[in-house]
Amino acid sequence: MITLTHFLVVSACIFCIGLYAVLAKRSAIMILVGIELMINAAILNFVAFGKYDKLNYGGQVFALFAIVLAAAAVAVGLAIILNVYRNFKTINPENIHELKD
Repeated sequence: MITLTHFLVVSACIFCIGLYAVLAKRSAIMILVGIELMINAAILNFVAFGKYDKLNYGGQVFALFAIVLAAAAVAVGLAIILNVYRNFKTINPENIHELKD
């Protein structure tokens, strides 16, 4: 039987992979992917804890809001990355030293 502990361990592993991607990668796209993995780990926790809340389904409701916010954040992040690439011809965050007007 799959218990709450199993969900939490999988979520912690996904979060650690996302944290590694944010801290170790040099590409802005990989940083966005890492942030998305961390958000998905939090959503997994919401759903896992929501399974045990039989009255209000609070975990599932928060998970839906988190999915909508994550999709909006990725859209804004990709738009920013496209504009940065258009101006600097790179998406490496270390090569961008100044913002243009």
